[in-house]
Amino acid sequence: MFNEITILGRLTKNIELKYTQNGLAVAKSNVVTSYKFKDKITGEQKEENMFIDITIFGRSAEIANQYLKKGDLVFLVGRLILNQWVGSDGNKRQKHEVIVEKIQLLPRSANPNQVSQPQSQPENSTPPNIEDEKIPF
Repeated sequence: MFNEITILGRLTKNIELKYTQNGLAVAKSNVVTSYKFKDKITGEQKEENMFIDITIFGRSAEIANQYLKKGDLVFLVGRLILNQWVGSDGNKRQKHEVIVEKIQLLPRSANPNQVSQPQSQPENSTPPNIEDEKIPF
């Protein structure tokens, strides 16, 4: 089986960096991507935006926190996971999230249509089991 997702988008908020009890850095943020298309019925140009939660672990999380801020263009490669929980109202909830394994920081002025794939992999690209670490956010 294969689970890999590639995303080119802009951060919608600054990186939120925290550490587990074991000292592992964990960074969270959100990325927005867009898809432009022509409506087949109306002929009108349209754009769909997708907001994606991301999590980065280890040294890559610290680097992301140091260099990235809201609005920055990033190229990410990771894997898609499904978080499930029971809300305070007793209803089951779920959402998808990307665990980032490779990250390429891009200049703010970069053209998203001319970006190549990341060349290097961070030293700690395999995150621990999130449930085992009991990350409080």
